Amino acid sequence: MSILMRIYDKLYAAFGPQHWWPGRTPFEIALGAILTQNTNWENVQKAINNLRDADCLTPDRLYEVPQMQLAQLLRPSGYFNVKTRRVMAFIGFLVKSYDGDIENMRPVSTSLLRKQLLDIHGIGPETADSILLYALDRPVFVIDTYTKRVLFRHNVLDFKCTYDEFQRLFYDTLPGDVALYNEYHALLVKTGKLYCKPKPLCYGNSSIIECPLLEMDSSGK
Repeated sequence: MSILMRIYDKLYAAFGPQHWWPGRTPFEIALGAILTQNTNWENVQKAINNLRDADCLTPDRLYEVPQMQLAQLLRPSGYFNVKTRRVMAFIGFLVKSYDGDIENMRPVSTSLLRKQLLDIHGIGPETADSILLYALDRPVFVIDTYTKRVLFRHNVLDFKCTYDEFQRLFYDTLPGDVALYNEYHALLVKTGKLYCKPKPLCYGNSSIIECPLLEMDSSGK
């Protein structure tokens, strides 16, 4: 068994299914992927709730919302002026390219969708891949700081490796399974938030058990 699968098995045994990504619809999930940049999910949820309360949590309604009004609705997400421009760019793309319906993206190939998403202002690889995996059910592995940190600290791959190099490791090692990629990424995020912080907390604190990966060496044992 590969070290990646051993890591997955240990995390799943410790934490169980994570039921990611939060969101009632694929569009809401995509929007959350954009808003979660540089903030925590609690703040994103507040912004999404603002949009829902304002009855504009659809592409068509958001397309009509004035920029200043949208910025105020997105304020809880942090960097709200920047994120407003990014959301507007995504909504503009969705309306003009897919008639404002994210479901119209499903027949399009993953490679083309990824290129289109990366061409949108403010959407980088992590956000694009989050939309592809969580909103559109594509077998794309999301690489974030938590993932890089966990693998680096367990001697799997150097933290300085590129996004593509980390992603290629998962593609070369694991089957291209949407459910597996979804769960694995969520478990890595959980591990990063609890233990694998910039300063590691391998033993957690008084209310948390030690990290499930604490005794794992570079062979995955």
